[in-house]
Amino acid sequence: MIKPFKFSLFCILILLIISCSKEPETIELKLGHFAATNHAGNEASIRFAEGVKKRTNGKIIIKIYPNNILGAPPEVLVQNIQGKIDMSLPTQGQLAKYSQKFGCVMMPFVFEDYKHADRVLDGKFIEWAAPDLKRAGLIFLSNWEWGFRNLTNNVKPIKNPDDVKGLIIRTPPELPIQSAIEALGGTVKTISFSELTLALKHKIIDGQENPIAVIYSNQIYLTQKYLTMTGHTYNSMVHVISKKSWDKLTKEQQIILKEESKKAGDFMRKKIRSDEDAEIKKLEEFGMEITYPDKSMFKAKMENAYKKLEESVGKDNIANFLEFVEKERIKK
Repeated sequence: MIKPFKFSLFCILILLIISCSKEPETIELKLGHFAATNHAGNEASIRFAEGVKKRTNGKIIIKIYPNNILGAPPEVLVQNIQGKIDMSLPTQGQLAKYSQKFGCVMMPFVFEDYKHADRVLDGKFIEWAAPDLKRAGLIFLSNWEWGFRNLTNNVKPIKNPDDVKGLIIRTPPELPIQSAIEALGGTVKTISFSELTLALKHKIIDGQENPIAVIYSNQIYLTQKYLTMTGHTYNSMVHVISKKSWDKLTKEQQIILKEESKKAGDFMRKKIRSDEDAEIKKLEEFGMEITYPDKSMFKAKMENAYKKLEESVGKDNIANFLEFVEKERIKK
């Protein structure tokens, strides 16, 4: 007969064995972003979630909240840092609040093309800037895509910088973009992206600026007649995870998230860029008039924009960033 004390120890041992043999609990992570449901950013998010679920045998489930469902991008980023939202896809402009180095990226007319931007942002730049994010409570996973931003309006075709004078243009609350529009003589109005369609429809503003994929997927062509291929700034979605959420994962799970994030980002880059010509053609079919001005004329007007950006993010940061840019420029 087992004595009561020994029996209780025996029971505890059995319970410990059972608890240790249990499958680890499923982890659910929230990913909030601002891309429309039909935008490549949301498709990339879905692919990311599917890849993580498959490789973790269903132990990590990622729930996606697109199209600003969880709030405007700055609000989502704050919640991400706090750990209330596990992951987000802010642009460099949004991250600039937490690292001045990211504020350099959207410097007007700094990149020659997509590949030039990739070489800079995937290389020395992120090694330089990522530690700032960690100090803010975020872990960098990978660069995704957004694109070169172009100008639309419903007043007149823009063929040279003087044509921008007097136009009221909506921009996000990001200094590089706002200062670029102001340097061209435009009046900047900051309106939430969720209110943009209504503002354009009721002519509260004359125009806005965004990458082609956004103009197309958000049907901005319904309220805007003229598209000008200025390509004045470039930015991308940056996939980040809260350090609080990151620290709860195993090393193996962390590796999986990083690898699947990179795959999703590569997919998004390829899709955005390969779809761009077809989307421009469709925008023409939908009635937009498209102009391709000499960008050098616009860049020549950026002196004040560069000064404002330098004052905001610091001379040393700008100098370091431009060093990366020049090193990755292909000499012709």
